[in-house]
Amino acid sequence: MTDFRLSPDPAKVQQQQPAQIVIAVADLCRSPSGARDRQAIYGDALTVLAADDGWCYVQLGKDDYCGYIRETAIGPQSHATHFVSVPATHAYLKADFKSPDQVSLSFGSKITVLDHVAGFAETQIGYIPIQHLKPIDDLASDPADIARLFLGTPYLWGGNSRWGIDCSGLVQAAFLACGIPCPGDSDQQLAMVGYAPPAGTPYQRNDLLFWKGHVALVLEPNLMIHANAHKMAVTLEPITAALERIAKTDGLMTGHKRLTSSKWS
Repeated sequence: MTDFRLSPDPAKVQQQQPAQIVIAVADLCRSPSGARDRQAIYGDALTVLAADDGWCYVQLGKDDYCGYIRETAIGPQSHATHFVSVPATHAYLKADFKSPDQVSLSFGSKITVLDHVAGFAETQIGYIPIQHLKPIDDLASDPADIARLFLGTPYLWGGNSRWGIDCSGLVQAAFLACGIPCPGDSDQQLAMVGYAPPAGTPYQRNDLLFWKGHVALVLEPNLMIHANAHKMAVTLEPITAALERIAKTDGLMTGHKRLTSSKWS
């Protein structure tokens, strides 16, 4: 995919206004009404660089990705106190699970909790079950555990949410949840995340395996998790089988990266 982490075009910069996403999921497009390159989810911080005819040219805070998002998906930035820590949740009209649900939120959505009422967190968009939230600074410790939360999620090119995700979106969600910086596209992840162990090094948990335009996360020495178009979902697959299958269509593996921490070995 095209590298949109590059600095925005100075000719397009009219203002620099901190803001955030205020809908469940927003497409980040290559041009107004153009193709989706990535997505942003509720609470994602961004900087509005320009606005025109219902579209904003923005730079995302989580990875510096630039693109166009509809103006209606963007609102004032608020101080997030919690994040959604389960695959998905609902915000209800009242502190009652039988009341109408107002919006569905994906894992990682950032929330400002105003109060606690009868087992629910009161927020600006409704009442969310407390057990579905964690404090914003309560980082996970194992990316593989986070990736597993997305098992069964439909594959979606450029997707970044429980409703649809792609290979690099899955890796990014898993790493960011653990406080590990991670860009949004697989070519950037190959270039920027971790280090390349010596050739022939056995795979270990949380290693990244790369093919042209694809990335997978290692769970066990011969098991990986990835969002893939073969199954059109996030699935588990034996690494040896994946190497053989992918070689027939997209070629040989192009990279093997390892995080500097070895606590998962």
